[in-house]
Amino acid sequence: MMDITAIFSMQAELSLVVVIILMLLADLIIKEPNHKALQTLACGLTLIHLLVNIVPSGGEAFGGMYQSTPMASVVKTILTAATLLVFMQAERWLEREDTRFKAGEFYLLTLSTLLGMFYMISAGNFLMFYIGLELASIPMACLVAFDKYRHHSAEAGAKFILNAMFSSGIMLYGISLLYGTCGTVYFTDMVSALGGTPLQVAAMVFFFAGLGFKLSLVPFHMWTPDTYQGAPTPVSAYLSVVSKGAAAFSLMTILMKVFGPMVKDWSLMLSVVIVLTITVANLFAILQSDLKRFMAYSSISQAGYIVLAVLAGSAQGMTSLVYYIAVYVVANLAVFGVISAVEQQTGGETARDTYNGFYRTNPRLSFVMTLALFSLAGIPPFAGFFSKFFVFASAFHAGHWLVVFLALVNTIISLYYYLLIVKAMYITPSETPVATFKSSPLMRVSLLVCLAGVVLLGICSSVYSLFAELVLQ
Repeated sequence: MMDITAIFSMQAELSLVVVIILMLLADLIIKEPNHKALQTLACGLTLIHLLVNIVPSGGEAFGGMYQSTPMASVVKTILTAATLLVFMQAERWLEREDTRFKAGEFYLLTLSTLLGMFYMISAGNFLMFYIGLELASIPMACLVAFDKYRHHSAEAGAKFILNAMFSSGIMLYGISLLYGTCGTVYFTDMVSALGGTPLQVAAMVFFFAGLGFKLSLVPFHMWTPDTYQGAPTPVSAYLSVVSKGAAAFSLMTILMKVFGPMVKDWSLMLSVVIVLTITVANLFAILQSDLKRFMAYSSISQAGYIVLAVLAGSAQGMTSLVYYIAVYVVANLAVFGVISAVEQQTGGETARDTYNGFYRTNPRLSFVMTLALFSLAGIPPFAGFFSKFFVFASAFHAGHWLVVFLALVNTIISLYYYLLIVKAMYITPSETPVATFKSSPLMRVSLLVCLAGVVLLGICSSVYSLFAELVLQ
């Protein structure tokens, strides 16, 4: 019989389940559509959940199926904070006539995906990992198609669920091959049974292909632009940061824990995918005129940099990965927050031309957007510069200097397309710029938090040092 204390090692999951149950009860009790009450409750409960689990902890449960580490706890905290910011940014969208009665479903589905990602992050065997993956993917498909009466949202949901289905099938096939050759699905037991046989290499490739869809890595990225454009903007924001953060951390954990003996095989595979991902995403981002599609290709490129930390396969790589996720969350959500605010003000406009002369009428939002784009581009002294530097350093120390050089060249290319938006806001004239407007209080708070993160995460070196200490525990 399992020790009852082992259950409390799942503190983050248990507290999140409590939040989900309370939100479900609140949605049932509040008969009239009251999105403001639900948003206040969702933000309050998520904040309490964040504070309760802010101290990193570790533990094991269910005979090793669940294994949490202090670093996994940090990633859960980052993803919870990102979810809270998305909730804060969703206020104006949920005020619409066609969405206000579905506010409860939005919060329940989002928290359910977060719970699935928690199980992915702390999985100790492939069965737990796959259950977490499906728990995260299925509600996410519902979120993507949330505006189902709008053509693009329904199309985006269909594309997402089809790709999720195929990627899950491919991954499950790879897991079955691993089980067939190793006789177990536990991570710790597989290491001794892996010898790099052709069947095991094929299993590794199938597993990586499955996660490649989740991370939007080339050539598994084709669903991303259509999904981001068709999904509601808060959902696109959530998908771009939370889903990628959980998938990247899980990928690195499994590659190091399970496929450690096959490091030469997956290093070559990752190197090729990283270079292709960053290069293809940069080239297509330049051609985009719609900001949501542009951010989709930006997120594909950023996924390439995140996987560069995975390529390092070391404690330094793990530290730089988690730090990159934290920085990416605040910068990307700042950009999506501004896009969401402008979209609700203009009635759904997301074209880049909409932002021509934006600084004249909305200088504060322009300032937030500019700093966030500078961080995503890796311009010093913002946090994005340091996150890219640490990722490059970890991969370089692992001996992958050619991949680092090609990624560095692509970073210079990315400056061009990020600055196109800055040029539109500050330089390109417009006879009819977006009228001056005031965003909601929660939106302003969320953008202020993101702005503080973009600036302070780069200046405060103690954050990276803390991650470096936790990864060794």
